[in-house]
Amino acid sequence: MTIGVLAFIAATAAGAALGTQSTGRVDVSDKAAIEKIVHDYILAHPEIIPQAVEKLQANRVATSIDSSRPAIETPYAGAWEGAANGDVTVVEFFDYACGYCRASLPDLARLVGEDKRLKIVYRELPILSDDSIDAAKVSLLAAEKNQYMPFHRALYAAGRVTHDTILAAAAKVGIDARAAEAAIANKKYDSEIQSNIALAQKLQATGTPTFVIGNQVLNGAVGYDALKTAVTAAREK
Repeated sequence: MTIGVLAFIAATAAGAALGTQSTGRVDVSDKAAIEKIVHDYILAHPEIIPQAVEKLQANRVATSIDSSRPAIETPYAGAWEGAANGDVTVVEFFDYACGYCRASLPDLARLVGEDKRLKIVYRELPILSDDSIDAAKVSLLAAEKNQYMPFHRALYAAGRVTHDTILAAAAKVGIDARAAEAAIANKKYDSEIQSNIALAQKLQATGTPTFVIGNQVLNGAVGYDALKTAVTAAREK
């Protein structure tokens, strides 16, 4: 446990412990007396330790999100759906080769279908295979051509991500094989992908999918209810 975590726990315990003392009983300048109160309070209430660590982590995540919010929530070209100026933005970091990302597709579709004030931004995070990277590049090309969501759905519907399924999904939205192959070979998309990887690392994402909603990071296929709850919390702030 780091010194920062210990300090946060001590501060939490001190606030709780001193809050139980009657006014005037403790001299706040008496370091030894305060340390004794904190020590005894932690022993009596050990449950505050995981609670304090969780709160500290949430505060750190919120700070990381706030410091990078424009980069997180600003989509690449047309890589988004929903309300152009939504009051809440859901950001998904995903990989086309990720089965959990595919499983989350109907949850996101339901969210944006029900909530006309919601915007969903998609960020390619191709970390599972070389085919993931190729798919991400063609996806970004589709975003430039305002065919992002049709390509997105078509590739997920195709099943396993391969060179052939990428080209087939592209063809379905009017991107011919030559253009798709050129996108795969084009290094111009590398900076977007690397930027997404750096953002995910900063947010301590544990894999795909990772969702950013308001000041929360949700890791994994958390389901419709958890996503909806996070949207509601972000809207209430």
